[in-house]
Amino acid sequence: MAANLNIANAPKDTTFQVRINSEIKKTVEEIYAKTGMTLTDAFNTFIQQSINVEGLPFIVTKNSKEALKQQALAMLLLDLRKAEARAEAEGWLDADDLERELGVLD
Repeated sequence: MAANLNIANAPKDTTFQVRINSEIKKTVEEIYAKTGMTLTDAFNTFIQQSINVEGLPFIVTKNSKEALKQQALAMLLLDLRKAEARAEAEGWLDADDLERELGVLD
């Protein structure tokens, strides 16, 4: 059932309060404002993504930055391999083949 919840459409029937340092709040509000979001929007996005993935929407480790980088690289390599397999299956031309076919390469 949780996967079907949509925070944008759900009725707002309770309040959630957080105590935070005013300087930190101001800083994070400025960061989110650059993307056109309020702190409430950002929090709701976090909650929705938590529902979507059924957990924290990011990796939490002492090396989170490196873990996220490795995950992104792995996903990129997987996408490249899929594209390469599709290109081969569909008979796509690579740049060298195209140049040969056009007579650019001798």
